[in-house]
Amino acid sequence: MRPIHTAELLSIGSELTVGETRDTNAGELARSLTEQGVEVRRMTALPDEQEAVTAAVRAALEATDLVVSTGGLGPTPDDLTRESIAAAIGESPAIDPELESWLRNLFEQRGLAYPASNAKQAWLTPSTTAVPNANGTAPGWWVDRPDGRIVVALPGPPREMRPMWHDWVLPRLAAAGLGRASVSRTLRTAGLGESLIAERLGPLLERGANPTVATYARSDAVDVRISAVPAAEATAEDLVAAAEAAVLHLIGDHVWGRGDVTWPAAIAAALDARRRAWRLGIVEVGTRGSVLALLGEGLGDRIAFAETLPAGHRPATGGWIDLAALADGVRGAGGCEVGLAVRTRTRGGDMAVSIAIVDPDGRHVERRVAFLAGPTGRTRAALLAAAALWRRLAGRSLGEPS
Repeated sequence: MRPIHTAELLSIGSELTVGETRDTNAGELARSLTEQGVEVRRMTALPDEQEAVTAAVRAALEATDLVVSTGGLGPTPDDLTRESIAAAIGESPAIDPELESWLRNLFEQRGLAYPASNAKQAWLTPSTTAVPNANGTAPGWWVDRPDGRIVVALPGPPREMRPMWHDWVLPRLAAAGLGRASVSRTLRTAGLGESLIAERLGPLLERGANPTVATYARSDAVDVRISAVPAAEATAEDLVAAAEAAVLHLIGDHVWGRGDVTWPAAIAAALDARRRAWRLGIVEVGTRGSVLALLGEGLGDRIAFAETLPAGHRPATGGWIDLAALADGVRGAGGCEVGLAVRTRTRGGDMAVSIAIVDPDGRHVERRVAFLAGPTGRTRAALLAAAALWRRLAGRSLGEPS
């Protein structure tokens, strides 16, 4: 048995390489393997060309312990994953009687003729075990190599791939020695760009270190991921805890969440804190509903009232907008405890953002600048508003947003 510490993922299908279909399988599999302590070395999209796929499988088998492919297991002539793997390992595929019987039965149960082209879906090689597929006609392949390396081929449709991976493949990989004992933790930050975070963390980001500290720019935050494997002098948990303390010392005032928490979840927790179960009213001016788009689905019934006003809105009495009064007004209109008012205005190439919050503890108003104008600026304005609201509700001094 060979410990499985490294993996390569191959996404097969010309629809991927010409941009007609978006590959989500590789990301799911990479997350799953990473959680198991496996290092994913490379993720590659390949066309339906046997020579290219065969070469990729051979190279992956030379470089990693595990190769996982998705796609190319259909019955048509351009579905060439089986042929490619067989060529890469130097074996010939042949029809397996049990698989063929299972396939024929699927068609008979539905009153359909069994197409001759489906015969290739019953192929196996001498070193291959079929991976059951309860949601389609394409069994997967599990290939055991003499040196302990493993090749797994799964169908492309996620509704087929996902249960096959979690219910059949992962348990067998675990029994074969999957991954290393590892611990990871993610800190979610706001108010600093990825480059500024990297500058502050400095030597903590050195590659090859244990623990590993890395930054990832997401659409809603910049994440700092800390991971470790056990060492002679400390457990993985102790290593991660020490690294987390060092990260928090440097950028702790910018951390608003952990793990995969979202802004709506963080704000919902803050609204519910201290058994108070507060609700929220929102009014937006010039944002085209970007704040509600960010928070609405996640907060659900915690939003008592929401209103979107055009950029040129003016009070009925004339004069300038009193944003705190708007926040107080929407609070009253919703009969809720917290009112949030957000206004955006284009300033040069960026977006000026004004935020007002009124709650039982008083009023808070702040002004920020969101990088870029237009849709991007409005989206970033919503994130600034979420950060300001979370700070207020959580009683925290989150680092200066930008």
